[in-house]
Order: sequence, then structure tokens, then C-alpha cells
Amino acid sequence: MRLLTAAEMRAVDNHVIQEIGIPGMILMENAGRQVAGVAATFLQAIDGRKVSIICGKGNNGGDGLVAARYLHNQGYRVRVFLLTRFDELSGDTLANYHICGQLGIDMQEVDERYLPKLRFCLSLTDLIIDAVLGTGIKGAPRGLTKQVIDLVNDVDKTVLSVDVPSGIDAATGAVPGACIRASMTVTLAAPKVGLLVYPGADYVGELFVADIGIPLKVLDAAGRGTVVDAALVKSVLPARPADGHKGTFGHLLILAGSPGMTGAAAMAAEAALRTGVGLVSVGIPQSLNDILEVKLTEAMTIPLPETADRSLSIEALPAILERMDRIDAVVIGPGLSLNPSTGQLVEALLEKLSCPVVLDADGLNLAAAQQVLQRRSSDSCPLVITPHPGEMGRLLGCSTAEVQGDRLAAARRAAESFNCTAVLKGAGTVVAAADGDFWVNTTGNVGMATGGTGDVLSGIIGGLLAGGVEPTKAAFAGVYVHGLAGDAAAGHRGEISLIAGDLIERLSEVWQAIEREEVKEQWSYLV
Repeated sequence: MRLLTAAEMRAVDNHVIQEIGIPGMILMENAGRQVAGVAATFLQAIDGRKVSIICGKGNNGGDGLVAARYLHNQGYRVRVFLLTRFDELSGDTLANYHICGQLGIDMQEVDERYLPKLRFCLSLTDLIIDAVLGTGIKGAPRGLTKQVIDLVNDVDKTVLSVDVPSGIDAATGAVPGACIRASMTVTLAAPKVGLLVYPGADYVGELFVADIGIPLKVLDAAGRGTVVDAALVKSVLPARPADGHKGTFGHLLILAGSPGMTGAAAMAAEAALRTGVGLVSVGIPQSLNDILEVKLTEAMTIPLPETADRSLSIEALPAILERMDRIDAVVIGPGLSLNPSTGQLVEALLEKLSCPVVLDADGLNLAAAQQVLQRRSSDSCPLVITPHPGEMGRLLGCSTAEVQGDRLAAARRAAESFNCTAVLKGAGTVVAAADGDFWVNTTGNVGMATGGTGDVLSGIIGGLLAGGVEPTKAAFAGVYVHGLAGDAAAGHRGEISLIAGDLIERLSEVWQAIEREEVKEQWSYLV
């Protein structure tokens, strides 16, 4: 499903109205009808009758006025609160204001003096519809708008937001000030980036995507973003022919491990094996080989030259390169250590390898310290990097807070700067390609914030790469499956006690659910 920025959505609206000829009044009508439908379903479930709709002066407020009319026609007790004078309304919003007036719908202009009365009215309602601010907000809400947002959050009622919760930056997911904490959000035509990227995603509640009559071909051509879902993941998986053998499904090499970190190597290998790769070999410091062989049964191990600190040494390079004619993809980094000689090895491998590479964890930190990625060219190996926000900050030379302030921009900057596929991990993981395309993931949960889950992700992506999946597709598919396994594990174990190994245990059922088209996504599409 296409994912749009605020600017892209405005361009879509203008194109549909001016070039295709669908009147804005029809789009507003369709939007309000969809909002009213979700509201009515909720009210029926709780046997509620009273609805309060808070409207701004823009098109978002117009959508709220249409919803008011539909709910009024269905017999609900509707009150509209306008955060503007009616003579400041214009266009389609003004037209719908007059229609509501003709129908006798109770409408009240709100100013600061009315706020105590508004609080009382909202305390008696069954549902609040937030139609205050749309996708055009810049900066924090101020004045009366801020006061009303704070009031709505304070009365603690069920809130349905129209398009985006008022206060979210729809382009970035930033929440610069007061913001409606919605129970449900009906977003119009397509999801907006700010609804899926944190911190904005934390304010959305249950997400509904409403068809308002914009042709799908227009939406598909409008932006570079995509929401990852099970159907998309299934579409990129390679065929598994009945006469296939282990060589058919690829050979993954994992270079990982140091004292105290053999578990990282083991988890990456186990995750790759559960992703369908034919063979996995793990290159490990030679003194740790016996430990890893005890941990792993199905994967092969390769004892390699090590440093005095028992991490992989630059002296391991010839032994690695001589095996590369039998290797389809490489994972570099889980538990690797930050030894300078290990850093030299990472640098040399990134210069000499031609097959796809996943660079993770210590591999990323070593690359950042030596500015290896800045020297990549169009002839370099296909690369997927999987930094968490702190690692991304080191790669880009900025703070973690700056990365988190605009996660999409950070991921896209890294992908373009380093000619790679960038996976910015965290809630609402962002995957960005060097050409500007990006994907946002919605699977996963806070229980996955535990050591080792990143190693599992590297193994999944590496397994897909070795199986022949293109790097960007392997990245977004791997992220989705990783999160879905985390959700399955949390459903079984709970979020508090979840550990990385639980994800590996759930991978088989996740792959089956995707194949059988049994996955329930975290949003609903309204036709």
C-alpha cells in the first residue's frame, strides 16, 4: 500500500481535482461518510448515542461536518464545536457548514471563554471526533487549538481522529507540541508517513485507511513510500521448486563472534536457517570454534585466524576470499568486537567482495570509525546496513536525537550517501533505498527491545539475500518477518519475558502464515 508524505497528498488532491475533474466536494463527502461509518460502528458496539465533533476551519473540519450530517441522519445526538468563526470558513467546508445548519445540527463557535462549557459537554459525550488539524500543520499547535487539544486529552474519552491526530507532523511523525491521543484514526486515501513513524505512531490508535474515490493508479504514482504487508512480502519470495536441493537455496557466510559474543553468531545462523537458506557457514575466531560447534548443529563453522583479543584478524582475509566462489551472501558484524585488526578485515572485505553483504552491529561501528562507507562507489558490493539510531548517528555524524527527530530523512540520507539499502531499526523500522524509495514496517513490539534480536534480523535478511532476493526486497521482507515473529512470540510469552531466541522459534509459523495468506495486518482498509 502506498505511503504518502503531506506534500505528496496535497499534490494528489490537486491532481485529482484539477486534472481528473473529481470535485473536492465529492472527496470531502466520501471522507466524511467513511469517518461516520467508523464512528457509528463504535457507537453501536457500546450502545452510545452522543457524538461531539470538533472542527477546524480547513478541509479537515469540512470532513468533520460531513460526518456530523451522516451521524445526525442516523439518529445520533450530534454537537459540532467550531474552533473558528463561521465567517472564516470557505469553499467546501463553508458549504457543508450551511448544510448542517439547514438540518438543524447543533453547532457552537468556541473561544477561550467557552472552554469550561466545552469541557462539561465533552465529559457527557460517548465519542469525540477530532477534525481540527489535517496534514498541513507546521510546528506546535498554539493558542485556542492547543488548549482544546489538551482539554480533549484530559477528559479521557474515546477519540476518533480524521486523517491524522491533530498535532502530528504528517511528513515526519514528529510531535512538536500538544497532540490528540486518538483511540482510532481514519486516514484518507492512503496512510501518511507520520502515522507509522514514531513518535507520531504512538498517538494514532487503531488505524483505518479509507477509500475516498481517488484512483489507485494516481496514488501508486504519487510517492516513493510503501507500507510493508504480508502480500508484498509473499510477492518477493523466490520459488522453491520441488526438485530443488541445498545448493538451489543459497549459501550464506556469517562473519561474527568474539569472547562473550558467540551467541550473536549462533542466533544469526539459526535465524538464517529458519529463513529457508540451503547452507550456512559461520566464520569464527579459531579459539571459539569449539564453543560455537556445541551451539550449532545445522550450520557449518570455519575457524579463522584471530587477534590477541580473540577476535577475527585481518589475517583471516585470504581464508575468507578463497571460499567466496561458493558463497551467495555475507553477514558481517554480530558480536564481532571493535579490535582495530578486525576493522581492517571489515574494510578489506567491503572493498573486495562482490556478493550482497549485510553489515550490522560491530561491523557498522568499525565501518563508521574508519569511514569505509563514504568510499563506496557504484561498483561496490550490494550492501544492506542495519543500524539502530545510535549507530546511524555515528554513521551520519549526528546525534541520536537528530536521527530520531526525522527517522525517514536519516534512513534516506544514509542510503543515498553510502549507495546502499539502509534499515533504521526501532519502532516503525524504516527501510530506504539509494534511489529514494522507502518502506515503513508496522510489525513488532516493545518486547523485542532485548539483546540478540538484531542478530536475528541480520540472519533473516542474510538468508533472503543468499536465496536470491534483491537487497531492498530482502531488507523490507526481513524486517516485516522479524517483527511478525516478535508479535507471535509476545502472544505466546508476553512482551516482558520475550527473548531473542523466542523469535527464532516462531519463524516457521510466521512463514506459513504469510504463505497461506493468514496474516492480519495492523490496519483496516475501508472500501
